[in-house]
Amino acid sequence: MRKRLLNILFWSIISAAFIGPGTIATAAQAGNSFQFELLWALVFSTFACLVLQEAAARLSIVSNRSLGQAISDGFGSKKSGWIVYVLIIGAIVIGSAAYQTGNLLGAAEGILILHPISQKILILFLGLGAGLVLFFPNIQFIARTLGFLVFLMGFAFITTAFLIKPDFGQIISGSFVPKMPDGSALLVLGLFGTTVVPYNLFLGSGITDKTQTIKEMRFGISVAIILGGLISMAVLVVGTRVIGEFSFQSLSQTLSSTIGSWAVWLFAFGLFAAGFSSSVTAPLASAITARDLFSSKHPKKWASNSFYFKLTWGMVLLIGIGFGLAGFKPIPAIIAAQALNGLILPLISIFLWFAINNKVLMGINSNHFGQNFAFGITVWVSLLLGFQNIVKAGFSFFKIVLPNTMGLFAGLAVLALLLTLFVAFQIKKRNNYA
Repeated sequence: MRKRLLNILFWSIISAAFIGPGTIATAAQAGNSFQFELLWALVFSTFACLVLQEAAARLSIVSNRSLGQAISDGFGSKKSGWIVYVLIIGAIVIGSAAYQTGNLLGAAEGILILHPISQKILILFLGLGAGLVLFFPNIQFIARTLGFLVFLMGFAFITTAFLIKPDFGQIISGSFVPKMPDGSALLVLGLFGTTVVPYNLFLGSGITDKTQTIKEMRFGISVAIILGGLISMAVLVVGTRVIGEFSFQSLSQTLSSTIGSWAVWLFAFGLFAAGFSSSVTAPLASAITARDLFSSKHPKKWASNSFYFKLTWGMVLLIGIGFGLAGFKPIPAIIAAQALNGLILPLISIFLWFAINNKVLMGINSNHFGQNFAFGITVWVSLLLGFQNIVKAGFSFFKIVLPNTMGLFAGLAVLALLLTLFVAFQIKKRNNYA
């Protein structure tokens, strides 16, 4: 029993990584705008996250190579390999640095809801706290510490969701009956994008205990990710009670008036935990990604306690602290990160789909039909999300309002489906000749 609990705590680092202030804001906004009608999007995105994370971890256990190392093996010797490296480093490291500011600001917001303190002082202390956690070279210690924080965060949000006494019939209907109300298309993709993120795949694969059995890994990762999905759903449910325009302050005021001031403490702690845990996982994921891509030639230089490893997470952390202290929201960097993530998530998903079906590499542990069907749906949505992010970034760059129309959504969906079917055909063709 103790071993299983530690296994769940370890894999909860994935939940800690995808439940940040951005996830809370997006999920609460979905509840505020559309009540329970978009819960199904969180159910699906949790399923997609589990499909991809399980495949990345299984690849690591069976092949003894992390996702980053497998990409390095596949592209490191090719002339076009530098393009893949630039995309990955750009999306993971630069993107993490841009979003790190939001993580620290979100954690600070959780404290500010309860008591007015200088935001700059809070950011300094939060940054120092994240640095102290990251300084420990034992990744299992970091993972289990964050896992414990995720359980506390889950208790805070799920308890709050129960306290507002929602209509459970509407929750069940919203969770399993897909609906796309007018104006919800971009928000649906936003819910997927905050749950299935590229750096989590590198993080999960990079920290996988290769002595674990596949069965042990599947149990731990399934419980941890499903818990993360339930937390996100609880946030959406809480968001349904906000009247008027959504903000963290308006949500806390709603909780105070409907439940009591003590409920605000639960929400504030959950927001703090989400921000702080993500402020640890974002720099850590950047360092693990860089390590796995570049350690093949110099493994000692990229050990978990090495200067290069610490320099990578340190730079991401310091950039986040610097932006936060300056009161500067790195919008151009975030736009660039969105565009790069739009390219990298489908690219990594497709690479992983090919790798997990490679019978030479995976043997009997390669995907069966059911797994490939689930993977195909996940790749289709990742392509759709990617196209949408690229279009969104382009419109933002030229300061044009992105049309939130079903026509645009349907066109991108068809394009993504055609490309997914082409990839599936290529995988089947390759296996026939293997």
